[in-house]
Parts: sequence; C-alpha cells; structure tokens
Amino acid sequence: MTQPAPWQVLLESSAPEVMKAANATRESVMPDGALSNKTKTLMTMLCDALLGHDGGVATIANRARAAGASEEEIAETVGVAFLMGGLPALVTGSNAFKK
Repeated sequence: MTQPAPWQVLLESSAPEVMKAANATRESVMPDGALSNKTKTLMTMLCDALLGHDGGVATIANRARAAGASEEEIAETVGVAFLMGGLPALVTGSNAFKK
C-alpha cells in the first residue's frame, strides 16, 4: 500500500475508530470479485475526477498503474469522466497523467 494520505493520518490519530471502519469498508470492497481491483481502482479515479479531487486523481492513477492499468485504460477512464462531468472533470482528470 502507498503512504497514507494526510486525511488518513489525521483520522488515525484523532478518530481511530472511524479510520478503522473506513479501512474495513475498503478491504471488503476493493479485492477482486466480479470486478477486478484494477477496474475498481479506475472507478475510484473517475469519481475523484468528478468530485474535483485533483491530487486524489493523480494518486489513484498511480495505484491503478500498480494494479496493472495501462495508459490507454487510464485515458479512457478520463474520457468517461469528461462525458459524465464535463470540462471541470476533464481538467481534474488530466491529473491522472502526473507521475
């Protein structure tokens, strides 16, 4: 796993039970199932693009790469974000190409 995000560090020290619940949810949702972890990771990147979380998009794109996502898969995911969220999602989604 990658380094914890600043919000995770804050929750771990200030609200450890909330962080424990968040981690349990992630651990139950993200493993391979009907959808692969790679696909689910691309979906989380798409959501961050739609929500305007530029740093999250870059971080999650690198997680997707580590899970085996190609640059073409990342680009198509950014395209879906543009389709669903318009120009703001495209601008945020472009952060997927920061390495």
